[in-house]
Amino acid sequence: MGVKMGIQNLYGVLWKHRIPQFLFYIGLSVELLIVIIDKSNYINPIEGILFRVTFLLFALKLFGTAYTWKEWCLIAFLELIALISYRVTGKNDVIRIVTFVAACKGIPLKQMMRYAFYVTLAGCVVIVFLAAAGIYGDMSLTTDYGRDWAVIYGQNSIESRYTLGMGHPNAFSCMFLMLLCMGIYVYAERLKWYVYLFLMLLNIGVFKLTDSKTGMIVVTMLLLASFVMTYCRFFREKIIAYICGFLVFLLCIGFSVDAAAGALQVKEAWINYVYSDLKPYDVHMQLLLQADRFMNGRIKSLTNTERKDGTIGTWSVFSAPENMDQYFDMGWVKLFYRYGIVPGALYCIACIALLWQFYRKRDAFGLVIFTVLVVYSVMEAHLFSVYIGRNFLLMMMGSYFLPIENIPKK
Repeated sequence: MGVKMGIQNLYGVLWKHRIPQFLFYIGLSVELLIVIIDKSNYINPIEGILFRVTFLLFALKLFGTAYTWKEWCLIAFLELIALISYRVTGKNDVIRIVTFVAACKGIPLKQMMRYAFYVTLAGCVVIVFLAAAGIYGDMSLTTDYGRDWAVIYGQNSIESRYTLGMGHPNAFSCMFLMLLCMGIYVYAERLKWYVYLFLMLLNIGVFKLTDSKTGMIVVTMLLLASFVMTYCRFFREKIIAYICGFLVFLLCIGFSVDAAAGALQVKEAWINYVYSDLKPYDVHMQLLLQADRFMNGRIKSLTNTERKDGTIGTWSVFSAPENMDQYFDMGWVKLFYRYGIVPGALYCIACIALLWQFYRKRDAFGLVIFTVLVVYSVMEAHLFSVYIGRNFLLMMMGSYFLPIENIPKK
């Protein structure tokens, strides 16, 4: 009888702690592997099947974890919204995201981030090695990178840039940024000034290879802000730093909505400027036109399709099936276009709540990573896709909204 009770107790301990965490990390590993495959030239034929497998693993982790009744209510509400999104769009992205975030409970954040960092780093190294060895993938890409303004000033729009096996130079630059974000968040307390100097030189080198101005600027922001938080520790405690992060968030969302609303006018103003040398009289439109020039035509590219996909007229409460397969660069615009106004607004609320948690915990490097990715998402849509492994802010949300210490004691 005693042996039987001992076995039952052991099984109970394993199911409560080890087995759910094991299931979570299997699911996370697969999601990260899917991201790495997507960044290579290989087309994954079983991507949909893998998404179902990871969803099942995260769901098992969720049901193997203790939650408070308030947490269950929050999870149920978000899953209901996700179910509505699935019924409207036919895609289960939101269901998978909500389940993943809920499944993060009980997993230490730094542990998750460290694991994601090393798996992603290893995958990127493999991609670069295979391309450099001539085994698989191209080292560079020669094409028209869509810089319409270059044509105006008599420059050649056909360029050759390095991809190092990742299909596109912007993808290479993006993964460099993501690795730096994860690495700095995990190891920020250990970084010295000479490490920041080395990373800045590496940033310049990546820019020389990819000519990605967006990546260069955002990585520079990341390194400078992290350096300040490392050597000016009093900034970590000041509420003004977190207020600035909140204001940057509002500015980026506001600009993205404004760009989606004014994309057609920007396109018309650009045509008038190119063919008639007429500058818009409206100051607001002048600013949008200058912003579009800086962003290499990302605003007016929203008007390139027949439906003008991405412009505010194509947004709806819970999106639509035809919105799920259109790709463009502006991340915050894509959030509302692809997933709908309600899911997009809930994600923004979650971002604000995450920012508040950063302040409560004085997580200064979380603030830095958050702010950098908010700015980056104005121009790039890396975080908003079917790939959960791309958006490690979801791990932060799961960890902060469903903290370990809230698990009821029995």
